[in-house]
Amino acid sequence: MTELLGADGVSRCPWGNAAPDYAGYHDNEWGCPLRGETEIFERVCLESFQSGLSWIVILRKREGFRKAFDGFRPERVAAFGDGDVARLLADASIVRNRAKIAATIANARATVELDRPLDELLWSFAPDHSKRARPVAVEDVPAITPESTAMAKDLKRRGFAFVGPTTCYALMQATGMVDDHLTGCFRSSR
Repeated sequence: MTELLGADGVSRCPWGNAAPDYAGYHDNEWGCPLRGETEIFERVCLESFQSGLSWIVILRKREGFRKAFDGFRPERVAAFGDGDVARLLADASIVRNRAKIAATIANARATVELDRPLDELLWSFAPDHSKRARPVAVEDVPAITPESTAMAKDLKRRGFAFVGPTTCYALMQATGMVDDHLTGCFRSSR
């Protein structure tokens, strides 16, 4: 079995013991059901920016992202233009990746065009928790699922970018659509 006991005496998922930033995120956010269009849009964006990077990079730049992207209010980000892109590319408080910045703006535009709220749409892909076994070890946690694949396909059809099945599954974990806290973690709820 994976060692869950951290140096602080708290049993948590092993990644949550790797750094204080991770512990705070694990203990207070990851796997907690999250609703609200702005809140969910922020997570879509952060998960997209994380692609190919360590999550701790994103956590440590989170406040910079919030300021740079106007609090992740989709209607505001959707109005960003070339001047904003140039500003963002020069902003060291975020990950300066042109494709990911463009995707965030495109995703905001797709969000404001949705026929229902973003959080309602994304939560419609959440699997039935009663049919999922709690993972015992990190190896038991999938990288993609049929639900995350379906979510990615639907989002891409609606004009979203940087939202592949792996990113969508990470989003599902982060927002509590799935609960992948390991058995023995103090946050495991079943």
